[in-house]
Amino acid sequence: MKGFVLKRNTRQRRHQIVQQLNQTGEVSVEQLANQHQTSEVTIRKDLAMLESSGLLLRRYGGAVPIPQEIVTEPLEQNVSNRKVLVARAAAALIGEHQRIIIDSGTTTSAMIPELSSKRGLVVMTNAIRVANALRELEHEPTLLMTGGTWDPQSESFQGAVAEQVLRAYDFDWLFIGADGLDLSRGTVTFNELTGLSQVMADVARQVVVVAESNKIGRKIPNLELPWQQISYVVTDQEITPEQKAAIEHHGVTVLCADLN
Repeated sequence: MKGFVLKRNTRQRRHQIVQQLNQTGEVSVEQLANQHQTSEVTIRKDLAMLESSGLLLRRYGGAVPIPQEIVTEPLEQNVSNRKVLVARAAAALIGEHQRIIIDSGTTTSAMIPELSSKRGLVVMTNAIRVANALRELEHEPTLLMTGGTWDPQSESFQGAVAEQVLRAYDFDWLFIGADGLDLSRGTVTFNELTGLSQVMADVARQVVVVAESNKIGRKIPNLELPWQQISYVVTDQEITPEQKAAIEHHGVTVLCADLN
């Protein structure tokens, strides 16, 4: 009952924050913490979650409404919604108190808000963006970072140090994106740094590729993970029956997010 009350209070507080922002045009963390008699850390988590839902923009010390001129066009919004739905379907695989790796990427990053209700997670990542988002969750997981050499192309840490850190652990799940899914080879990438992805797959019991259907069938030079290392592909319903059958032929389970 206590957990239910806390969740209800959180929803009410976030709803009130949005209402106040729409009325005043700006809110501050300090002001909101005083009004709601909670900590500034909690308010920052509220603002991060509301920003990820497209309800506001965070600014230093507070938040402002989303300017009308940067509201996305319908087609872009559909793509964004598709990423969220695919990410949600992937996150549904995760149970409480599990150990997971989340690789860098926009679709894997979209999983983070879906983890808010899951308790006791241990999450390893090589991406600062993912780490910052994890720190904003209501039930903040135990966060592990690979460290290593910063790669600006993938916006993540790579290299021998990161690989060594990963090999010291074992995980239930790896969630990883892809530049493309070659139906005969596996996941493919433009990035030549594929060593860390392979180590991530080695130390995880289940490997989940999270990718929109428009990535399927792309011919890209660098093989990242062969199909033998992949357990699941989570994509959307626009995958063709032929593509689905080709992936399943390799012993991979294909899960399709409902776009309706």
